[in-house]
Amino acid sequence: MQLFHASNLEIRVPRIINRFKTLDFGTGFYTTSNKEQAENFAMKVYNRRKKKGFPTINIYEFNDNSLDLNTLIFDSPSEKWLDFVVYNRKFGRKEDYDLIIGPVANDDVFSVIALYESETLTKEETIKRFKMKTLYNQYLFCNDKALSNLAFAKSYKLERI
Repeated sequence: MQLFHASNLEIRVPRIINRFKTLDFGTGFYTTSNKEQAENFAMKVYNRRKKKGFPTINIYEFNDNSLDLNTLIFDSPSEKWLDFVVYNRKFGRKEDYDLIIGPVANDDVFSVIALYESETLTKEETIKRFKMKTLYNQYLFCNDKALSNLAFAKSYKLERI
């Protein structure tokens, strides 16, 4: 399976850098199987990093056959997924997983989560809104054991805007 990682540079050897602990699934190396999502995020990364480097898509082959990884999978937005994302964004992940797979709470979804956190929306209303949206996936590699299943294939740069 091919996975994409957005950055502002080529990353031949993925590693975990603990810059942002309060992301959807916590600290780790984030990838997606959706090329378009990765390209959009690469432009955001490039702009956030004050236009250093180039918006870059790193492509990895992921050997997901008979993995011996402690994996958490969210097939779709659910109460469990919402609780997990909200907790991680506030406090960082406390559970010990090797790999976490599930929908990404992108910028559009973030506004819905903010409404939920401010108690403007109930949990049920929040989940219903998520199910009306097209949510892309994310694969979070939480440790070196999980990262050992990724093999760098190639990278390409996007045109800077």
